[in-house]
Amino acid sequence: MTDRKALSDAFVARAGWADAARGFLAGDASPRSYDRLRRGAETAVLMDAPPERGEDVRPFVTMARHLLGLGLSAPRILAEDPANGFLLLEDLGDTLYARLLDRDRAPEEQIYAAAIEVLATLQGAPPPPGLPDHTPDFMAEAAGLSLGWYARAVTGQPQDPAPLVAAMAQAMAAHCTAKPVLVLRDYHAENLLWLPDRQGLARVGLLDFQMGSMGQPEYDLISLLQDARRDVPRDLADRMIAHFAALTAADPGRTATACAVLGAQRALRILGGFTRLSLHFGKPGYVRLIPRVWAHLQHDLAHPALAGVRAAARLPEPTPEALQRITELCGTVPTL
Repeated sequence: MTDRKALSDAFVARAGWADAARGFLAGDASPRSYDRLRRGAETAVLMDAPPERGEDVRPFVTMARHLLGLGLSAPRILAEDPANGFLLLEDLGDTLYARLLDRDRAPEEQIYAAAIEVLATLQGAPPPPGLPDHTPDFMAEAAGLSLGWYARAVTGQPQDPAPLVAAMAQAMAAHCTAKPVLVLRDYHAENLLWLPDRQGLARVGLLDFQMGSMGQPEYDLISLLQDARRDVPRDLADRMIAHFAALTAADPGRTATACAVLGAQRALRILGGFTRLSLHFGKPGYVRLIPRVWAHLQHDLAHPALAGVRAAARLPEPTPEALQRITELCGTVPTL
């Protein structure tokens, strides 16, 4: 077994931070973890992304340099060891949107508008070459996770995702037809930082963008506004959708419809994904987020463009009993 501690110590020493104090900073749904290094008044962040567990830091490096080249605030790469899965990153601080707004909702409109403006700038620039393309068919298949994992866990019965996948593919083919742009895919309040000492778009700090790919313009927009982890007021979300449409010179009605379709796709995928994180990866903490995702799904399915998806999405409601069942099944599916 790889001794990650010894490897990370050696990397940190080569980077010139051997004398730094180290403390755990964060983990997420992936095997990646982050430590904060501190020496006097200086800090940096160590990313540990184990290659033996399928992680690869190179997409993060590529995307970070692309974002920095656009004048956006991704962490600067201070040192890197791609072979062993380590990066030393600029520390952008702790002022996550989610934490800031937990303390004070007053700046919510300002900072969300800034995040929307970042998306417009990002999508208006040529993307890095060679990114994967998340096509409508690919995304429709991902919506089937809601049946394969969530509904099956709750009901105890196998589920056929084919009708739902077909309905979602049809909705996306009809309403998600814009030219693909760069999407960061995890664009939400726990991956954005507010940096008021910087100017313009650089005030928005960007994290967790290594899965950047080509996709529909509204995908990151709806990821931000239909956040699985915090409630975004509906009237604010509507204003931000209109703001995005104005910035990108898009038809407001088409943008709103695409948001509903992509929001439903995303919610269906996340229902399955959060269940999978509990059952397969032993991470039951995600189960408590399911009711909020369910509420997003119901809002989106009410849109006329999603009538076919609504008929095919025969999912059980996440009652307390249903959520308890998913929690009790935590870690019981060791193989996929």
